[in-house]
Amino acid sequence: MGRDTLAARFGPEGLEWNAASPQCLAKLLQEGNLMEIVSETVMFGGRQLTTSHDSASTGTPMRCAVFLPPQEGPRPVVMYLSGLTCTEDNVTQKAGAQRVAAELGLILVCPDTSPRGEGVANDDAYDLGQGAGFYVDATEAPWTPHFKMYSYVSAELPALINAEFPTDAARWAITGHSMGGHGALTVGLKNPEMFKSISAFSPIVSPLNCPWGDKAMTAYLGADRGAWAAHDACALIAGGAQSGPILVDQGLADGFLEEQLKTHLLQEACDAAGQAAEIRMQPGYDHSYFFIATFIEDHLRFHAKALG
Repeated sequence: MGRDTLAARFGPEGLEWNAASPQCLAKLLQEGNLMEIVSETVMFGGRQLTTSHDSASTGTPMRCAVFLPPQEGPRPVVMYLSGLTCTEDNVTQKAGAQRVAAELGLILVCPDTSPRGEGVANDDAYDLGQGAGFYVDATEAPWTPHFKMYSYVSAELPALINAEFPTDAARWAITGHSMGGHGALTVGLKNPEMFKSISAFSPIVSPLNCPWGDKAMTAYLGADRGAWAAHDACALIAGGAQSGPILVDQGLADGFLEEQLKTHLLQEACDAAGQAAEIRMQPGYDHSYFFIATFIEDHLRFHAKALG
């Protein structure tokens, strides 16, 4: 769905698209912009789906993996945000989350990490462009037209999931890995009424203080570092943002820990602000999906308890 199509749908009524606007979301759902099931398989008595839909936020088709547990009735939801270079398939195929989600009756929602396709800006590096959306709404060219991942994961996608599947809209949690851990922390902290608990694996805790963040935020948001603070978990907490409980796991053998992740900054910010957080430094574990697979059960049980 191009921007011209989007303008045709929202323009005649003078309604400019805004993912945070209940009026826009209501119109989007009214027009039937729901999710096509691309593939489906049975797992642990539930259904593992790959879905696709035309996103009003990004102006592109977006794919999202959804696991539906075997239990009937409105179910709580855990959204998982993936890291650099990943798609919706990585966590679905490598983390082993579905077994525990089926036991606990959790719906898992795993979106792609960026808009993709012809006409979507990109970069040759792995840490910018397609596969590296950093869960922000870009304000700088050439990224502005499509890179609206914050709006997508914080508003549009949850509204579509709630309309399409048997969710309990009052019980959502959020988690993620690396860049997706950054996304989980910042999206969760900025939307505590939506996401009742937050967890992260090896998150980028402060884009203001690491090379990955410096590169991505400069490209997407410009040189004004003040604008970056709205997408920096440590800055948000220091500025008064509060959320439900937070769980973080970080491997001590992670090669990105000292230069990029800097988990101690999050511990310091939470301690100073009185934000409830359990931050566990795990000896011997690296940055891989072997690490995620080891602790994913802990995270899902943490969210199930918080969601009630």
